[in-house]
Amino acid sequence: MQNIEDIYINYAQTVYKYIFCLTGDREISEEIVQDTFLVAVKDINKFKGECKISTWLCQIAKYIWYKRLKQSKKYDEIPLENLNEQVALDINIEDDLCGKEDRLNVFKKIQTLDENTRNVMYLRILGNLEYEEIAEILGKTASWARVTFFRGKQKLKEENK
Repeated sequence: MQNIEDIYINYAQTVYKYIFCLTGDREISEEIVQDTFLVAVKDINKFKGECKISTWLCQIAKYIWYKRLKQSKKYDEIPLENLNEQVALDINIEDDLCGKEDRLNVFKKIQTLDENTRNVMYLRILGNLEYEEIAEILGKTASWARVTFFRGKQKLKEENK
């Protein structure tokens, strides 16, 4: 088992990218990452090794995020009207999906997808993560992540016709 400092160095960015995809807010994401590692330090003995450390940390972060949402009694995963200002995208998926439509419309369409597909799309597009990294975060296989992304892209293309 690695010490917590090494775990933080190796996985803080992964947890941040994942939680940013859910929140769309840099400050909240940073706070949740810090809270995640506080919980991890406290509960490191509860980690059984049944999954990867990054998966365990992302699950903690997701739990903290959902707990915040429940406490605030609102559920806005990503404030779409602020998305263009918060995230600089340099990707070709926009051309594949919607031609001349702007990013905002792409993300509005992504919001209509089921949670798993939406998470994969955000991690791939916003987080610029490889399928193996997405699989590690979500506790699935790289093949599952690749297929889920492809199917999500297909659904978005169909909606655009």
